[in-house]
Amino acid sequence: MESFRSNGNGAHPASAGAAAPDVRTPAYLQLKQRLHQRLIDELDPSQLQAVGPGGARDRLESALAQLLLEDGTVLPRPVRQALIQELCDEVLGLGPLEPLLADETVSEVMVNAPNEIYVERNGVLEEAPASFRDDAHIMGIVDRILSPLNRRVDESSPMVDARLPTGYRVNVIIPPLAVRGPAVTIRKFFNERFAVDDLVRIGTLSQEVATFIEASVQARMNILISGGTGSGKTTLLNALSAYILPGERVVTIEDPAELQLKGKHVVSLETRPPSIDGRNQVAQRELVVNALRMRPDRIIVGEVRAGEAFDMLQAMNTGHDGSICTVHANTPRDALTRVENMVLMAGYDLPPRAVREQIAAAIQLVVHIARMRDGVRRVTHVSEIAGMEQQTVTMQDIFLFDQQGIGKDGKITGALVPTGIRPRFVGRIEQSGIELPAGLFQRPGGW
Repeated sequence: MESFRSNGNGAHPASAGAAAPDVRTPAYLQLKQRLHQRLIDELDPSQLQAVGPGGARDRLESALAQLLLEDGTVLPRPVRQALIQELCDEVLGLGPLEPLLADETVSEVMVNAPNEIYVERNGVLEEAPASFRDDAHIMGIVDRILSPLNRRVDESSPMVDARLPTGYRVNVIIPPLAVRGPAVTIRKFFNERFAVDDLVRIGTLSQEVATFIEASVQARMNILISGGTGSGKTTLLNALSAYILPGERVVTIEDPAELQLKGKHVVSLETRPPSIDGRNQVAQRELVVNALRMRPDRIIVGEVRAGEAFDMLQAMNTGHDGSICTVHANTPRDALTRVENMVLMAGYDLPPRAVREQIAAAIQLVVHIARMRDGVRRVTHVSEIAGMEQQTVTMQDIFLFDQQGIGKDGKITGALVPTGIRPRFVGRIEQSGIELPAGLFQRPGGW
């Protein structure tokens, strides 16, 4: 039986004078697959579940030690520990994804192919040192993810979007829709919730903008948060929820549930996907309509995607001031266009001007956030909906991000600065008993 030795970088079959390759040699991978198959054949899964996670790992380590002894394979201690960890992840966890999901610096995991896994760290994508054996290996882990959720993915239903018990969101798409093989995307949502002060500290927004948005939330302005995928819309919405007064009843509507609002009086509603036979689906629009019957002070839609935009605007225009929702868009103006298009998806035969009048009357503020080239999420626009001018919804920027350059470390330098325009709804803020700092909207000299 061939033995392994290590030079600190990995392990390989012993041979005099040979350079030590990476630990993932064919011999190592064959050994790992051989031991994994023996574990599957010889271990009783019910016994592992009965002893709990800690006891299951101890039992697996003992079994692996015995199997290695029977196999006649000699491994250096670091390689032995790595092998045991990987096999424990295969049996008890999510295989190659387990260490990536356990890494607190990773915010998203993307599997493009068995040997092509990427992660997002600090807003920047990088390839991960992990791989699957083949497509069947990926599908085995996918099945382990979806089975406890009573969800499935196969040729008749080749896409699935689900929320894990940890709160992570998982999306799976398989052939024939995914041409290269199964693709898996897992977005992590951390238990640590960012406060607005944290967002100011890391440069997402300025203290002046935080003060203005705080006043806008407390004065019950209707706010639309826009941005691209992964730009930080949900994080910003969670942070702003701290400004909602404790006595207010908030109903949230999501697909899937991701919000972690800071208030106490919160009722969370989540859509339901169709069952295997295609029935029993509950869409966001139905939840918005139901939320209106729940005596909400505010309604928060995690992400407006379709016809529920019409019902959301109706709610904002009929006494549910202070509502907040998010939408995917590249600019604040694009956000309004998307809302208009989604209202038309509701199936009502409304002229465009009527839809735009609803938007202009319902939404007071658009806060746009973007993930920039350096990976940092920043609020780039805080814009007021000023009204209608002929067929167009008019907007005016209150704060804009002024990019000044790029530092030696590759980080974008700049500041979120006022444009000099005083919002029209400042009077409503003052009537709520909120006093804004003098000079908050004063344009800096020379800008």
